[in-house]
Amino acid sequence: MGTNKRYAAYYDRLMDERIAERVAAKGGLQTLTPTELGLDTEPLTIAPEPQPVRAWVRFYDTPLRVDAWACRWTSKAVGIRFEIRGREYKAWVWSNAVEADPRPRPGSASGG
Repeated sequence: MGTNKRYAAYYDRLMDERIAERVAAKGGLQTLTPTELGLDTEPLTIAPEPQPVRAWVRFYDTPLRVDAWACRWTSKAVGIRFEIRGREYKAWVWSNAVEADPRPRPGSASGG
């Protein structure tokens, strides 16, 4: 008997959400330090409208890839916000830990 491909994406997403919830429950979201950010010397761009991205974050020593919004950035880092089970998190991550997410997001103009 095979797997039901019709619901595979749904169950994959559900499992990812459960894993994210367990990892986040431990606490300890890592963010870049002020020294790493260098905001006193780096130009800061604040997005007029946050951009959807996929980003790697770290809770203690556990890496996790999340759907997020890029709200601000420098040439080296990106300030993101994301939700896990309705709780909002904010962090600064290195820019190479972030990639554009072309998929429409719920509540966005193109995502309905």
